[in-house]
Amino acid sequence: MSCRWLNRETFTSHEDFLQNCKILAPETFNFAFDVVDTIAAEDPNRRALVWCNDAGEEHIFTMADVSRESRRAANVFLSLGIRRGDTVMLILRRRYEYWFALVGLARIGAIAIPATNLLMKKDIVYRVKAASVKMILCINEPSIRKAVEEAEAEVATPPIKALAPGGGENGWLDFDALRAAASDTVDPAYEFRVATRDDIMLLYFTSGTTGQPKMVAHNFYYPLGHIVTAKFWQCVVEGGLHLTVAETGWGKAAWGKIYGQWMCGTAVMVYDMDRFHAKNLLEVMQKYGVTTFCAPPTIYRYFIKEDLKAYDFSKIVHCGTAGEPLNPEVFQQFYEATGLKLHESFGQTELTVTAGTFPWMEPKPGSMGKASLDYDLDLLDPDGRSCEVGEEGQLVVRTNRVKPYGMFVGYHLDPELTRKMWHDDVYYTGDLAWRDEQGYFWYVGRADDVIKSSGYRIGPFEVESALMEHPAVLECAITAAPDPVRGQIVKATVVLAKGYTPSDELVKELQNHVKHVTAPYKYPRIVVFVDELPKTASGKIRHAVIRQRDAQGGNLPG
Repeated sequence: MSCRWLNRETFTSHEDFLQNCKILAPETFNFAFDVVDTIAAEDPNRRALVWCNDAGEEHIFTMADVSRESRRAANVFLSLGIRRGDTVMLILRRRYEYWFALVGLARIGAIAIPATNLLMKKDIVYRVKAASVKMILCINEPSIRKAVEEAEAEVATPPIKALAPGGGENGWLDFDALRAAASDTVDPAYEFRVATRDDIMLLYFTSGTTGQPKMVAHNFYYPLGHIVTAKFWQCVVEGGLHLTVAETGWGKAAWGKIYGQWMCGTAVMVYDMDRFHAKNLLEVMQKYGVTTFCAPPTIYRYFIKEDLKAYDFSKIVHCGTAGEPLNPEVFQQFYEATGLKLHESFGQTELTVTAGTFPWMEPKPGSMGKASLDYDLDLLDPDGRSCEVGEEGQLVVRTNRVKPYGMFVGYHLDPELTRKMWHDDVYYTGDLAWRDEQGYFWYVGRADDVIKSSGYRIGPFEVESALMEHPAVLECAITAAPDPVRGQIVKATVVLAKGYTPSDELVKELQNHVKHVTAPYKYPRIVVFVDELPKTASGKIRHAVIRQRDAQGGNLPG
């Protein structure tokens, strides 16, 4: 595969990759002009986006289509008074208008704020005030439309609001109608062709363990960091079709649904599903001939409960997973059914692929892999000492030697928080891990997720992995529950597989199973059965929600 942004494309080892791979970055860079328009001029009929939904609608857009429609989108924004540096919130779930709007905003130097359609009124009020949002482009769904309308009353200057599709009532503009009527030629006076490392292109609101969500700022060079994501971790193929399961409001969409994929020659598959059903997703992958696939471990947990041998996986050459650690049992069952090994990685909204399982490496189920290009990783103990092999510590990125492309600029309008998390050329991820003798990193949990029971430190993931080996367990989440004697004890919240029902006998069976698979002191003293676990729109299990409900004296619905 040819990628003009790399000095080399093939490597024999991880050492070769780290020492000899280089991203060729120009002095100024804007994805709209330097990638979308360039490809559209050279290969206008190249597939860019294959889109379908549960209603049977289907659209296939070429690079020329994206170039043209993003110029029209830019003119819509300009006509509404949006200019360089203005912030526009995009709440579009998986609607294809997202791609036109995102590229269109980059054209004029405006700042895009991707957001989930699960936001409530208070979330929107906070974001509008914090980022001085000038416009909201929103999917036409009653719940999010209502939340935006209710938020208007609580902000001094309500943002312009537009729908896709639809509009015309309660002050909502029809974005598609405006775009269809707009010119596909942008006034050069408003084009932003000279973006530098100081200019902000994207803001993501990301939640921490305390306080309001923080604003992660990325500059116009951010897409270059995702060349590694697409080329060397997702292993996309030229002329292929890549599917990353993610809603556009989350950072994972930037990882797998636009930047690196288009720069490395593959089209993006978008399945705009109303609700995840493993069977439906598998059918879409088969129908459209997906060649590379990436999804959080949750998706694979549901896949292995299906008859995978009934589906044709012959066109898929590579599968990846990220978002949370992968249970080895899921890895093994998926491999046995498909012949495909799952390649893990680790990153954050603030970063790109920070550590990954790359094509020259043998996957170790449960490991996030090795350090990615230009990520100088270390593990520090609470005293700031570098950890030895096998010793647990906080994962940090050292930036004194080099700052990776794709690493965030800082927390927008919050220099104090930026300095707290990134000082003395060290960025603190807040994640705990350990490193084995071969240099593979293994995730333990967030620093405040680790369970401290009777003097023992217990990582939630190792208990989850043990439970997942039991056939009765479809999904599970391990959290700490307060205990007057031990300080904390291990609690397991479990979704059962088909054919199993909750019982005291099953609780004991699961507890004994964990005692035999891992150290006995790690077994869950509390086991609760529920119908489903709380998750983000991208499929991550929300452990914090379980902890909050425990603190309030309630459990998830069973």
